[in-house]
Amino acid sequence: MGFTSFLVTYVAPVFIVVSPFTSYADQIWAIHRTRSSAGFSLDIPLIMLVSSILRSYYWLGAHFDTSLLAQALNMIAVQLVLLRIALDHRPPPSHKGGADAVPFANAHGPDAPVQRPYQFWQWRSPKPYWEFLLYLTSSLFILHLLLSHLPAYIALLGFLALGTEATLPLPQLAANQRARSCRGFRFSVLASWILGDVMKMLFFFLAAGDGASTIPWSFKLCGLFQFACDLGLGAQYWWFGSGDGAGGPDAELGMREKDVRLK
Repeated sequence: MGFTSFLVTYVAPVFIVVSPFTSYADQIWAIHRTRSSAGFSLDIPLIMLVSSILRSYYWLGAHFDTSLLAQALNMIAVQLVLLRIALDHRPPPSHKGGADAVPFANAHGPDAPVQRPYQFWQWRSPKPYWEFLLYLTSSLFILHLLLSHLPAYIALLGFLALGTEATLPLPQLAANQRARSCRGFRFSVLASWILGDVMKMLFFFLAAGDGASTIPWSFKLCGLFQFACDLGLGAQYWWFGSGDGAGGPDAELGMREKDVRLK
């Protein structure tokens, strides 16, 4: 057995199963330690919870590789903890309103996030977050009982699950771009995302035998898109850094101006 075959057959499935813990444990600890979730996009738990719940129901109809199901179940558990910690330590609302009153906003003034209809996933009370997840899970359970015999419904469920997960980096990409900083976003999360993408690509495309037939193409297409977005996050981290928004070409120009004044 070659090294690549060993990696795909044994290492990649184990890494996929434990990736929810390795990806988010440091983020959870950082929020708990600093007692602040400022700079962290609450859309990350939203995306991962919705996609993992959808993927769990998708498995009931598609019966793809069980390691991917185990990953989804572990992700649900981890994201529930992350959501609870983030809600407990979110920044307090500003007395004057504005961007500081929006949960998890890491940009201020005209660049602050736009208010969503019905303040979806921007609620100040924790209760609506849990109610939404309960209603979503219950609705999918009822739909599964009614429509699980339809192949078209199962296929749609798969693309919704994996398409939702593929958008995971987009809120963080937008937040970093608005703030011109990656402050609040842990480098350990970024590194684990990229490493996880590499493992998933190896597993999705190089798995041999029966394993390959149990991995639908929806996994591969959405995985490629997510990999490209994660590389974009890596580029932002290299360009902006994790400081207070002073990275990039503007900061370099400011340093040059300072040097001129000191001469």
